[in-house]
Amino acid sequence: MKTTIKERIIAYLYTVAKIPYQYFFKNHKPWEINIQSLLEHQTNTLGYQLGHFFKINQFEIQESLEEHDVLHVLANIGTTVKDELYLQFYLLGNGKKSLFLLLVITTGILFYQSEYKNFYKQYKRGQKAHRFYDSDFQKMLSLPVSEIKQTFNIQ
Repeated sequence: MKTTIKERIIAYLYTVAKIPYQYFFKNHKPWEINIQSLLEHQTNTLGYQLGHFFKINQFEIQESLEEHDVLHVLANIGTTVKDELYLQFYLLGNGKKSLFLLLVITTGILFYQSEYKNFYKQYKRGQKAHRFYDSDFQKMLSLPVSEIKQTFNIQ
């Protein structure tokens, strides 16, 4: 699939912003896991589904950013530029507030004005779920995804 200029601009801005964001705000200890160890969990668990997510998207685990990918898995939101924006609106609805989130959302509104209804839809989805964006997902890797979604009312 061919990327548009605005998608390339947003991807570039994300790449540039990720390094200071990771340094200043994501200073917790990395999970010390690898994709293979995730795939050794039972198939219905968060661990396996996260490993599968990495594998099918051909992603590597980014240290100290592991929970971001968990959020993709739990909210069932893809990884395109628009999907990343959808996820941020979802997280805003779920109660997350940060400078990085505000910058991403502002960029999304400016570059994708035609997506406003979809952004709002994701925001409302996030509101319906119980607050979970800041949970300790590493401790949930062996739990079934369906149980986690039910507990937090993730739809």
